[in-house]
Amino acid sequence: MTAYILRRLLLMIPTLLGITIVVFTVMAASPGGISAQSLIEGQNLEPEAKRALEDYYNRLYGLNSPPPVQYLRWLNNVMPIGFVFDHEHHIAGFSFTKGSNLGMSFRYGRPVLELIKERLPITLLLNLLSIPLIYLIAITFGVRAATDRGGGFDRLTSITMLGLWSVPTMLTGVLLIGFFASEQYWQWFPTAGLSQRTALDMPFMPHWSNLWDALLLGVSALLGTGLMVALARFLRRTGNLAIMAVLGVAGGLWMVDVLPQAGWVLWVLLPVALGTMLGLLGWTGFTSLRVAAMGLTGLFAGVLLASYFVDGGFVRGFLFDRLWHLVLPVLCLTYGGFAFLAKLTRSAVLENLHADYARTARAKGVPERQVLWRHVFRNSLLPLITVSASLLPSLLAGSVIVESLFSIDGMGKLAVEAVQGRDRELVLSITLISGLLTLISYLIADILYAMVDPRVSYE
Repeated sequence: MTAYILRRLLLMIPTLLGITIVVFTVMAASPGGISAQSLIEGQNLEPEAKRALEDYYNRLYGLNSPPPVQYLRWLNNVMPIGFVFDHEHHIAGFSFTKGSNLGMSFRYGRPVLELIKERLPITLLLNLLSIPLIYLIAITFGVRAATDRGGGFDRLTSITMLGLWSVPTMLTGVLLIGFFASEQYWQWFPTAGLSQRTALDMPFMPHWSNLWDALLLGVSALLGTGLMVALARFLRRTGNLAIMAVLGVAGGLWMVDVLPQAGWVLWVLLPVALGTMLGLLGWTGFTSLRVAAMGLTGLFAGVLLASYFVDGGFVRGFLFDRLWHLVLPVLCLTYGGFAFLAKLTRSAVLENLHADYARTARAKGVPERQVLWRHVFRNSLLPLITVSASLLPSLLAGSVIVESLFSIDGMGKLAVEAVQGRDRELVLSITLISGLLTLISYLIADILYAMVDPRVSYE
C-alpha cells in the first residue's frame, strides 16, 4: 500500500503539469491572448501613458516573451526548487531552497497566495457545512427507500429526489433570493455577503437585554419541541397527520398574512401546499423522519409564539449573523448533492439487500437491523466512495455559481474574476490548487476502497 501511495503521489506531478499546460494554452490562444495590451484595453489613456503601462506590465510579468517562456517562468516560480533571477531578470543560478511563489495578481496587484488565504477559508466553510448535510440526508433517505421498495415512502422520495436533482442551482438561487430575501415577499434572509458590517462590532454569541425574554424564548422552544416529539412517538399516525396539517395550514396563512400584497390564489395555494407537506411528514411511517419533522415544527412554533410576548432588545451576535447569511447558500449547495446521492444509495443498498450473504445472515438468525447496517450497508459503500471523490471538486465548481449569486468572496468568485480579468497568475494558481484537491480526493477514495472491501488490494 505504501508503494502504491508513493507512486500515486509521484504521478500527480505530471498530471498537474498537464492540467496547467492545457489551461495556459487556452488562455494564450483566446482572442487577445495574455499580453499587456489585453490588460489595459478599455482604459481611456493617453498614448504615452498607455505605452508606459505596457512597458511596466511587460517588465513586471514578462508578457512580451513567447507563451512557452511565460509558462516556464510561472512554473519555475511555483516550484520549490529551480532557477533564481537577478534584478535584470537574468538567470543567476540554481537553488534547492528558493521556495514557492504564486506570483502577483494582475487584477488586484497583490500576492496570489495572500488572496487565496483570504478566500479559501470561506469556500471551505461552505463545503464543510454542505458535505455532512449531503451525506446525512442521502444515506438516511436512500437506505429507508431501499428497505421500503415499492412503498409510499420509496415512490414519494424517488419523485422528490428526481425533481430536486433536475433543478439547476442557478435557478434555485435566484428563486430563493427572489422569495426569501426580497422586500416583495418574505425578507427573512440577507441577499448577499457572509455578514453585515455591524456584526463585526457585535459580541460573538447572541444575547437579549432582558433575562425574562431569554427564559421565555428558551422555555417556549423546549416545550414546543418536547411536546411535538412526544406526539410523534406515542400518538397514532392519523393524529399526527391532523396536527401537522393544521399547523401547516396555520403557518401558510401566517406566511401570506405577513406579505405586503397577496392575491386570493396565494391565500388558497400556500396553506394547502404547506398543510399537505407537513401532514405527509406527520403521517409517514419513517419514525426518525416523523420525529425530526415534528420536533422542528414544534421548535419553530414555540419560538414564533414566544416572539410575540418578548419586548426587550435582541442582539444576534457575530455567530448567529454568520449562520443567518449561510442558510440560503448552503441550501443551494446541498440539495442537488443529496438528491443524487440518495438515489445512488438506494440502488446500492437494494442490490445488496437480497444478496446471498444477506440471506445467509438472516437464516442464521441475525436481526434484520444488524444485517442491514453491518453487512448490507458496508458492501454498499463503494459507489458512495466513488461519488465522494468527485464531490469536493464539484462543490468547488458549484461554489462558483453560488458565490457569484450571493456575492460571497470565496474561491469560486475569485476564479470568475480572474478569468474575466485575464489574470494569468491567479487562474493558473487556482487551477493548480483545484487540480491538487481533485487528485488527493481520488487517492483517498482508492485508499477507502481497500479499507471497505477486502477484495481490493494494491499490493
